[in-house]
Amino acid sequence: MQYRNDKQGNPLSVLGFGCMRFSRAATGAINLPKAEEAVLAAVEAGVNYFDTAYIYPGSEAALGTILARNHLRDKVNIATKLPHYLLKKPEDAPRYFAQQLERLQTDRVDYYLMHMLTDVKTWQRLCDLGVADWLLAQKQAGAIGQIGFSYHGNSEMFCRLVDAYDWDFCMIQYNYLDEHSQAGVKGLRYAAAKDLPVMIMEPLRGGKLVRDLPREAVRQMERHTPRRSPAEWALRWLWNQPEVTCVLSGMNSAAMVRQNAAVAADAVPGAFTPADRALISRVKQAINGKRHIACTGCRYCMPCPHGVDIPGIFAAYNRRYYDNKFNGLKDYFMCTALRQDSTGASNCVGCGLCEQHCPQHLPVRAHLKTAQKVFEGPLYRVGKRVFSRFVKY
Repeated sequence: MQYRNDKQGNPLSVLGFGCMRFSRAATGAINLPKAEEAVLAAVEAGVNYFDTAYIYPGSEAALGTILARNHLRDKVNIATKLPHYLLKKPEDAPRYFAQQLERLQTDRVDYYLMHMLTDVKTWQRLCDLGVADWLLAQKQAGAIGQIGFSYHGNSEMFCRLVDAYDWDFCMIQYNYLDEHSQAGVKGLRYAAAKDLPVMIMEPLRGGKLVRDLPREAVRQMERHTPRRSPAEWALRWLWNQPEVTCVLSGMNSAAMVRQNAAVAADAVPGAFTPADRALISRVKQAINGKRHIACTGCRYCMPCPHGVDIPGIFAAYNRRYYDNKFNGLKDYFMCTALRQDSTGASNCVGCGLCEQHCPQHLPVRAHLKTAQKVFEGPLYRVGKRVFSRFVKY
């Protein structure tokens, strides 16, 4: 196992265990014996970072049970997340945290994240509720080791969040297909330049970079030397970058743990050859061949004076076609509605500034109108309304 240091100099395994995808029985409950087998295999392989969250059904309790009965608590780091979107009053944060400690059967959380922190205004709302002061007090008392946030959204807002607080670490969605979307490589490098460790979620896009690759992308990998699986290429692409600290994998079997750990054992920064990089480029071209909008995610169109997240919207629109409609809508909702100031296509007033800067000469305004019609239907509007009421700003 390779290790990279966190902000305090502690070694973290480059492979982290994402506990959201613990194996489940047909009833939906976590298959505890199978989850335990996977966790034990991970610890044996040198994995020392285990990530869960308050809202992952049964995950915190399962992890706590497994670690406690195998006497592993002091051998691993627990990362979990505060559901800040549920907070209405100052006493809510300590109440949820107490529940998490009870579920995890521990007196401390090593890495504590604000879950899906969307923008600076949301962080300011939390500060107004006293969350920042409470977090610092818990850190000083030893109940929280390090403080961070997880993020879905564009790179500009991510960079602003990085600067909004003295964070210890952060977590972003990042993979070779999201190199220039979400926080992207720009956000990754910005955080690293601030000496902020970056944990990676969705390295395989929820398995889409393994199961749902176009045939041409698979052929490119099969022809390449050395020959590696799609999962291995995706993981090695991440570990090739020194700015990446830990890559989370939702491993639901001991066999999967051992496969990923074997890759992590010798994946070092700078190991990619020019031929390897060219392969990933061809694979991306094969995937992007199914795109309906030829946006490269260069972000020359940004910032939009009316707050439209143009690259995020186009990435979601394309995902609707190369992946599926639900995941496209999910991405669109996350990048436009899960924030205080909506960044949806309906914000567009047709000023055309974006088109003046687009290197691809795309009809951006027309594409935004199409995206609005496709995504901002009844389901989107209801979800946005529910979210705005559920989360009190």
